[in-house]
Amino acid sequence: MSFKDSGLGLHVVFTGAPGCGKGTQARILKEKVAICHLSTGEMLRAEAAKGTPLGLEIKALLDKGEFATDEMIINMVSKRIDEADCKNGFILDGFPRTLHQAEVLDEMLDKKGINLDAVIEIQVPDEIIMERILGRYACMNCGQGYHDKFQKPKVYGVCDVCGGTDFYRRVDDNKTTVQNRLVNYRALTYPTIPYYEKKGLLRCVDGTGTIEAVSNKVDSILGIK
Repeated sequence: MSFKDSGLGLHVVFTGAPGCGKGTQARILKEKVAICHLSTGEMLRAEAAKGTPLGLEIKALLDKGEFATDEMIINMVSKRIDEADCKNGFILDGFPRTLHQAEVLDEMLDKKGINLDAVIEIQVPDEIIMERILGRYACMNCGQGYHDKFQKPKVYGVCDVCGGTDFYRRVDDNKTTVQNRLVNYRALTYPTIPYYEKKGLLRCVDGTGTIEAVSNKVDSILGIK
């Protein structure tokens, strides 16, 4: 029986270096088990686009390849988890980014009576990450992701999903910023790996294969058929 059929809900964290594919795998899993995909990166960028004082502060950090503060993210995630569409589970993508966030997340979920089922680390070498990030872009209309080399639209310049013809690249998808993000990841986020390993929640996946191959590995870990 799959999690989707069991009615038990599923609470998963996808972690790994920037560009490892955690967002892609989170979106695929979301469709399979019909639960919320909570991308803190997307949530932060949406706030940044509003032009509020908080949004402008977030935008300045993102443009430099830096992370938003713990307080910003923790408050945002806690409120989002309380919404009705997260009742049957959620996938956290891009959170927690620090050991402190991981500890606070545990406290938050404990108060809400929620237990994590797994923390899945997608492992990819730096040189592949750099190639992936520098070549990615998305449809301006629907957000569908593409890549200059690995995932081109079926028709050049036309989105496969919505037929849109306008595309964009993230401001922070440049070599210098990506290098900064990798340094930040090792210093700030990687300490969460042994933390979750000690709790028995960590599951590691080789992310260098095809999207489908990685997805199949994730399914196997979670017992999804």
